[in-house]
Amino acid sequence: MAIEYGATLKKYINVLSHEGGSDLHFSAGAHPTIRTSGVLTPMLKEPVLLPEDTLGFLKTLVTPEQERRFLAEKELDFAYESEDRNRFRGNVFFQRGSISIALRLIPKTIRSVQELNLPDVLTTFARKTQGFFLVVGPVGQGKTTTLASLIELINTERMEHIVTIEDPIEYVFEPKQSLIDQREVRIDTKDFATALQAAFRQDIDVLLVGEMRGPETMAAAVTAAETGHLVFSTMHTNDAAQTVDRIIDTFPASQQDQIRLQLAASLAGIFSQRLVPRVSGGLIPAYELLINNKAVANLVRERRTHELPTIIETGSSEGMIDMNRSLAELVARGEITVESAYQFSLNPNVLQKLL
Repeated sequence: MAIEYGATLKKYINVLSHEGGSDLHFSAGAHPTIRTSGVLTPMLKEPVLLPEDTLGFLKTLVTPEQERRFLAEKELDFAYESEDRNRFRGNVFFQRGSISIALRLIPKTIRSVQELNLPDVLTTFARKTQGFFLVVGPVGQGKTTTLASLIELINTERMEHIVTIEDPIEYVFEPKQSLIDQREVRIDTKDFATALQAAFRQDIDVLLVGEMRGPETMAAAVTAAETGHLVFSTMHTNDAAQTVDRIIDTFPASQQDQIRLQLAASLAGIFSQRLVPRVSGGLIPAYELLINNKAVANLVRERRTHELPTIIETGSSEGMIDMNRSLAELVARGEITVESAYQFSLNPNVLQKLL
């Protein structure tokens, strides 16, 4: 019997929503699968998907133009909104000649810093008038959600012109105090670099760049922060020190000293986060926060980024947060297990002394 893909997709989205899941996967040769609290669970009562089924779901999820681009480029990022206003970030790709689809559910409401169990000190970065603030971590660790909560705080508190450049647009903001323009790469603008250059002529106060990609994007973002704008972005890096190195290493050797000076002057902070399984169910963030001060700026300028972890460890009086200390506190409060803390620590030897 032929599957009615629109109705079936709706049914699977309802299952995901009912189970409190975060992701929905379609892969040829496997049952449809959901991820809940970090754990994958196949829907064993549903039929194993055939290659024509994943193609059928793709045609339901994307426009004909997006489908053409996917078939030409073999991968595609897209956003999808269901009839009941559930919004998803999607990625479609080929594996062994068949189509696979990963859908990430974007919560309808933008939660506050407190509701996300994030430290109050983060709100100080939303209240700055200029600077470069990065939220970093591996894929799926809540970076976009954290940035959305900071943008929403600005939107709620003051009148600013906020421009976002995203691929694709994830959270949709409703203007409150602020004027918000959301631009999607390939739909509203050619690419990140083009949109960033244009942003200088759009009378903006706050800029959200979905992801730092390539030297042109990074150079424009740092320049925007230097010239009186508040810039937020994400990177797929593990911690503050690695983030600074990655930005600098993106540039040719002849430009690296210049970008070091610019970064030392414009950086506001770097927040690294991980979503750790909670003893009571669900996930809770563990985090590291680097706040730029004179000592940090000197280390960036003088190529001594390997010393940044020490500054973070000793900078708690200034609001800095060390990842191992964050994990140890979650263990002490009974939120996470010792095993989980070790699993997410980047330096287990130091963690051992804190537990």
